[in-house]
Amino acid sequence: MSTPLARPAADEYAPYYHTYVRLVEDPFRQLREQPIQLRQLLASLTDEQSLLRYAPGKWSIKESLVHMIDTERIFAYRALRIARGDTTALPGFEQNDYVPASGADDRPLSSILTEYDAVRAATLSLLESLRPQDFERRGTASNNPVSVRAMAYILAGHEAHHLGILQERYLPLLA
Repeated sequence: MSTPLARPAADEYAPYYHTYVRLVEDPFRQLREQPIQLRQLLASLTDEQSLLRYAPGKWSIKESLVHMIDTERIFAYRALRIARGDTTALPGFEQNDYVPASGADDRPLSSILTEYDAVRAATLSLLESLRPQDFERRGTASNNPVSVRAMAYILAGHEAHHLGILQERYLPLLA
């Protein structure tokens, strides 16, 4: 998309997602830059270090990364369905059920990063294929209204949120 995507109005997404939307200025730019930021943050990490949890009961770095991937897939799927005019109410998902079921800690970090790159490429390809009017479409996800435009912001903001957590809570423990 060559023109900037306008910030979604508050009625285009559930109040919960404001945490993510507020972290985004230009979703397309951020979605392109985030893989670079992620690689810089994790460049020196070993597989063993990526098992780090910043507190008991918290996800490991690997689990956090797979959570980011799973969530991006689900949010992009929502954007696709709504952009195509599907008015079916889309269900929510329970992230705390997905993470243990992912087996993330048993995978090599390199495998997770390869999957991350593939998912991000697919997300960008989808969003860049949409027409301006597609971003205006609205649907329902997790029992709340949401626009495709808001989904683009939420996608970028969710990752920005987790990149912040990696920087602030995980990586200082490895210094």
